[in-house]
Amino acid sequence: MSEDHLIDESWKEKAGKEKESGLVDSSGQPLQSPSETSAAAPEHGHVHDGHCGCGAEGEPAAMEVNFLNYLMSLGFQAMVFLGDIPNPATNAVEKHFQQAKFLIDTLTMLRDKTKGNLSAQEDNILNASIYELQMRYVEVVAKKDQP
Repeated sequence: MSEDHLIDESWKEKAGKEKESGLVDSSGQPLQSPSETSAAAPEHGHVHDGHCGCGAEGEPAAMEVNFLNYLMSLGFQAMVFLGDIPNPATNAVEKHFQQAKFLIDTLTMLRDKTKGNLSAQEDNILNASIYELQMRYVEVVAKKDQP
């Protein structure tokens, strides 16, 4: 490995510890039922190490990485840039229409590139999100241009 490329491989150690703890099955999937979890694990289903992102002890819960969450995050960002939702970092309403349009166009591109490969739920949410965001974009831009 060259000095130019740093690779974070800490996930391997964490995955190994999870397998050793008995909280994941042999394929690395989390165990689902209470009977499958370790008796030593607290209520939230695993041994809390302070960096697990489970939401215990005041930490924000880690979001599951999946296509629907990705679509929702893009839609949420677009609503922030349209001024519909306050920016969570500043708690201020900000309007950045060019960024909103970019995100709406990104969702449209994702729809076109994933056509035929989505579940019915993913397809419905993606199409509805694009439609609602496009209508809202037209509405706020028209208001902006009015004297």
